[in-house]
Amino acid sequence: MNRFIMFNDKKVDSFLFMELSDLVKTLTKDEEMELEFGYQSYLDRQHKKVVVSHFWDNRPKEQYVYGLKSDVFLRTIGNFHYTSDKDILFFLHQIKAYSIPNFAKQLFVLLEDMRLEDICRHVRPGTKKAFVIRKHVYRHYFETQWNVNMIKSVYTDALFNYLYLLLTAEQPVNDIFLPERLRLALPFVEREIRNVYDAKSTAHISHIVLTVVDVLDELLDTDMLNTYFHLPEYIYVNQQQDREDIRRKDPLKNHDVLDKKSENEDIFQETMHTWHRETSDMTNSFLQFDLEQGSQTDLLGEGVRQGEAGDQSLGIVHGSSQKTTHNDYTHLEQQEHRYELSGRSEYEYGKENRYAKPIFVDALPPTIEQTKQYERNRGVIGPYQKKLTRSIEKVLEHKKIHPRTDLHAGRLNKKLLRFFTEEHPRLFYKKHETSPLLDAAFVLLVDCSASMYDKMEETKKGIILFHESLKALRVPHKIVGFWEDTNDATSSYQPNYFQTVIDFDDSLRKDHGARIMQLEPQEDNRDGLAIRLMTEELQKRNEKQKFLLVFSDGEPAAFGYDQNGIVDTHEAVVEARKLGIEVVNVFLANGIISESQQKTIENIYGHYSVLVPNVEQLPIFLAPLLKKLLLHKL
Repeated sequence: MNRFIMFNDKKVDSFLFMELSDLVKTLTKDEEMELEFGYQSYLDRQHKKVVVSHFWDNRPKEQYVYGLKSDVFLRTIGNFHYTSDKDILFFLHQIKAYSIPNFAKQLFVLLEDMRLEDICRHVRPGTKKAFVIRKHVYRHYFETQWNVNMIKSVYTDALFNYLYLLLTAEQPVNDIFLPERLRLALPFVEREIRNVYDAKSTAHISHIVLTVVDVLDELLDTDMLNTYFHLPEYIYVNQQQDREDIRRKDPLKNHDVLDKKSENEDIFQETMHTWHRETSDMTNSFLQFDLEQGSQTDLLGEGVRQGEAGDQSLGIVHGSSQKTTHNDYTHLEQQEHRYELSGRSEYEYGKENRYAKPIFVDALPPTIEQTKQYERNRGVIGPYQKKLTRSIEKVLEHKKIHPRTDLHAGRLNKKLLRFFTEEHPRLFYKKHETSPLLDAAFVLLVDCSASMYDKMEETKKGIILFHESLKALRVPHKIVGFWEDTNDATSSYQPNYFQTVIDFDDSLRKDHGARIMQLEPQEDNRDGLAIRLMTEELQKRNEKQKFLLVFSDGEPAAFGYDQNGIVDTHEAVVEARKLGIEVVNVFLANGIISESQQKTIENIYGHYSVLVPNVEQLPIFLAPLLKKLLLHKL
C-alpha cells in the first residue's frame, strides 16, 4: 500500500514518518523529541528535534528507508549520546579566524559522523545494514560530484569529494588533479584525516579538522560552494547565550564564609517583622533582605523537622496560613488554557493542536428561504432516500421472518427420527427473536473550509440524504460543520469553530432539517482536532455501532498545520478506530481525481474512503455507503 505525504513538494511515507518518530523517541529515551524533514540532517537539542535529510528522496525504496534510518541512528545513538556540544562550540569559535569556514564545518561533520558510525555499529549491531547502504549511496553521489567539480574547476568542493572517497575507499583511489600548491600539501592532509579512525571524542575530531584547515586556509582560493553536510551554528551559539542568561552578572560584595558554630555558642532569638498585603497588624519597622551581601551559610538551617510525604522539595519553611481576603489569580492563566481544551491536558487533542481552542456554535432557527431551499433539495434526493430506506427495511423484514427451525446448528430438536431416515438431517432450531433494530449512531463532519465554496451547495444535497435516510430508519445522528478562523489565528491561539446543525436529540424530529442550509464555506480546516472531538461525542453514546463520516475536499490545512496535519489526522483516525468507531472519508472533487490526491486520502483513511469525482454525484455514492455501514453487522 502506497501512502504519501507532501512535505515541501517532497513525497514522504507517513507510516515511515511515524515509525521513525517512534524510533527517535526510543533511542533518545525522550518522549518530547520530534522528527522533522529538512535539507540536511542534524540534531537540535535545544528545540528537541532530529532532522533527517531530503537527500534520500526519489531513490529506490530500500535506499530511501535505510538512508533515513541511518540519519536517525547517527543523530540519536551518535550525536545525542556521544557528541560534546561544548567541543563543537569551541570548534565554531576557532574557525572564525579562517577564510574557509564552510569547508571546515562540513569536514568536521563528515569526520564526526564517521566516528559515530563506528560507535553505532558497535552499540547497535542491527544498524549495520543501514550504514552499508548509506555508504554505497554516498560513494556513488560523491564520485559524480567529484567529476562535476573537477570539470568546473571548483577545486575546494572537488577536494572535499576526494577526501570522502579516500576515507570510505576499499581499494586505492585514483589521484586527483589539483593545482601545484594543493598537490604538495595533499599527502599531509591525507595522513592527518586518517587519524579519524583512532578518534575517541569530539575534541579529537575538532583537533584533526583545525590542523587540516590551518594548512589549507592559505592554499584554497575560495570556500565550498555546495553543502553536503550541515552544522547548524545557531543552535550552539543560542545554547551558550541561554546559559549566560541564567548566570549571575553582578559580583557579590563579599565572598567570605562563616566559621562553623561552636557547640557552646549562645543563641538568641529575635522577632523581625516583614510585611505583605495580607498583614493585618502594621508594625513600625519592616525588613528588606538583599542577596548582594552577607556571608555564605548552609542551605538548611537548624530548625529542620522530619520530612513528610506531602512536603515539597526543600519546603522546610515554618509558618501558619489562613484564607486570603483577596482574590487569588495565581492559576488564572492555567485555568484559561485548560478551558480552551475543554478541561483536558495540553496534548489531549494531539501535539499539533495544543494551541487550538474549540468554539461550539449553535445553529439559528432556519429562515423562510432556507426552509424552501431545503424542501427543494429534499425533493431532488427523494428517490435515492426512498430506495435506500426500502432496501434496508426489506433486509430487516427478511431477518425477522427467516425460518428458525430445521437448521444445521443451534438447539437440538425433539424430532430425532430424521437422523435415521434422512441423509442430511436438519435437527436443530433457534429461538425466535424480536425484529433486529439498527443499533447505531452516526456523526457527520462537514469540511467548511474556503475550498468548499464551489461544492457546498451540492454537498448539502448529500447531507440532506444522510439526514432524511437515518431519520426514516430511526437512527440517531449528529451533523457538524468545522473550520478554523485564519484571521484570528496566532502561533499560540487557533480558534476552531464547530457548528452543530443537527444534534443527536433533534435528529429524529421532523422540523430541524432546514438548519443544514446554514452550513457555509469559511476558512481553514484542522481535521485531526475535529475527529478527536467527535470521537469523544460518540464515546458517550450507548449504541452498539458507531460511525464517523468526514466530508472533505482535500488534505487538512490550518495555521502551523501544513507539514504535520496529515500525520495528525491519520493518528486521530487510528485512535478512533481503536475505540471501536468506524471512520470513513467521503472525498468530494470537481472533476478527475489526481493520483496524488488519492494517495493523500488513502494515507489518512486507508481503504475506508469513498472518492466522488463529481460532487453532483454524491447522492449516488452515499446511498450504497450508508446501506453497507448499517447492515454489515446485522
